[in-house]
Amino acid sequence: MRTPPAVRVAAYVAASVLAVLFLLPFYVIVRNAFSTQTWITAPQWHWLPNALDGRTLAGVLGNANLGITQSLLNSAVVAVAQTAATVVVSLMAGYALARTSTRAARVILGLTVFTLMVPTAVTFVPMFVMASSLGWISTYRGLIIPAVFSAFATYLFRQGFLDFPVELEESAYLDGANAWTTLWRIVVPNSLGMVAAVGTITFIGAWNAFLWPLLIAQDPGMRTVQVTLSQFMTSQGVRYPEIFTGALVAIVPALVVFLFLQRWLVQGVTRSGLK
Repeated sequence: MRTPPAVRVAAYVAASVLAVLFLLPFYVIVRNAFSTQTWITAPQWHWLPNALDGRTLAGVLGNANLGITQSLLNSAVVAVAQTAATVVVSLMAGYALARTSTRAARVILGLTVFTLMVPTAVTFVPMFVMASSLGWISTYRGLIIPAVFSAFATYLFRQGFLDFPVELEESAYLDGANAWTTLWRIVVPNSLGMVAAVGTITFIGAWNAFLWPLLIAQDPGMRTVQVTLSQFMTSQGVRYPEIFTGALVAIVPALVVFLFLQRWLVQGVTRSGLK
């Protein structure tokens, strides 16, 4: 049955409106990044920027006291390492929960899902105490390891592996493969869409993290880019051109990752059962 033309037109109009609303914040970031303070705070709204020479961008990137280049490097190290570790740990945990039907496994699954209802900020105090006792303050270990396990990623993998054909695993067992070999040579290569989806979500979350890096990275040299950008907001006022320029620089890596893996992201979430 063909879709009526009126329905298609309405769908295109709705999609266009949603696309404009989605892109509006990015337009504001670009517009303010290449505008002066007076232009941004003027009573009249100006659609186009008035400072397209890039001096604000050069000043933000070249400011040694700000250290945004080092903070970008810190964010990249933390995001990549946390993404890799989270994918590996959550993948193995999700596979174990999907293939184990004991009462203990059901209890662990219930506790894992329960942690999703606990606000992340509530765990910061005990996490900080443990990180401090281990000497992880202002270190990559303190920034990465406490955030490695993800209940959401574990549940996402578990739901995806429930739909994975068990016959492929049984064939591998008949050929003499053990559970470890079956997981990494049969299951994982056929679940790359789900891996890419979890990796994308984890990378963007790690890149945009603010509260935990703000708490644990007390040394200015260990600050991530989100914490560094907050220095433009002081009690004396907000330096709008600098903060929007920094936001424009900070958003590029996450945007590239999202655009490159968006097809896998949608496919992986759909196949995981969260339709």
